[in-house]
Amino acid sequence: MQYFFIMILIAATLIFIFGTRRAMRMSQISVALIEKYENDKDNPALIQEIFDALKNDFRCKKILEKYNATPDDIKKLHKKLMKWGDFRKYNRYIPITSFFNVTTLEYLLKHKTDDAKSLTEKMMNHFHI
Repeated sequence: MQYFFIMILIAATLIFIFGTRRAMRMSQISVALIEKYENDKDNPALIQEIFDALKNDFRCKKILEKYNATPDDIKKLHKKLMKWGDFRKYNRYIPITSFFNVTTLEYLLKHKTDDAKSLTEKMMNHFHI
């Protein structure tokens, strides 16, 4: 019985470590893109870099596939988020950071036809801005 509990503890620890590592990696990518495109927000390369980063993450890739998302979808959502959320607070910049969180990415893709203000407000509430 002790062996079983030790295995569960090890498994839970590994899940925690890999989840934290993934979250840190996505945060680093997000901050790097914010820094890189801070003064060049309309650069089309930004959209492609966001899409490529999402495709390289196993959790985000599943969401992209679930909603058949394309770089054009990311571009439209980014444009909507830029309308009301074009400001930076610490390492959070709504038009970029919103794509790198699994829950916000899914919400954006599920509600991609919503108006810009409601999408931006939802993202700001999620990130406590």
